[in-house]
Amino acid sequence: MSTLADNLSAISARIASAAQAVGRDPASVQLLAVSKTKPASAIREIHAAGVHDFGENYLQEALTKQQALSDLPLIWHFIGPIQSNKTKAIAEHFDWVHSVDRLKIAQRLSEQRPAGLAPLNICLQV
Repeated sequence: MSTLADNLSAISARIASAAQAVGRDPASVQLLAVSKTKPASAIREIHAAGVHDFGENYLQEALTKQQALSDLPLIWHFIGPIQSNKTKAIAEHFDWVHSVDRLKIAQRLSEQRPAGLAPLNICLQV
């Protein structure tokens, strides 16, 4: 087993243990693998082990990885601070945004989301 697979196995066991300790179904917990600064090959390896959700906070790096991994059914999360000039690319290329902290950003993301895509999932910072 590779180091990535070993780490995933250990994390999955910790999630299962914590969920069971509070009476929660471990299957109801979603693992978000933060892949910033990691190569596309590592994402491909972890995806093969069962992870589908990946978090990125560097837009240009994420776009490069998304293109390289377009053959995989991945769910992309933007997890970093959002600059107004980057909302269009984020709205077009991500499934989730975890760092919406201003109404202006939420409005821009909503307005710039292409009509053919599913609604953008956002997490508000309050």
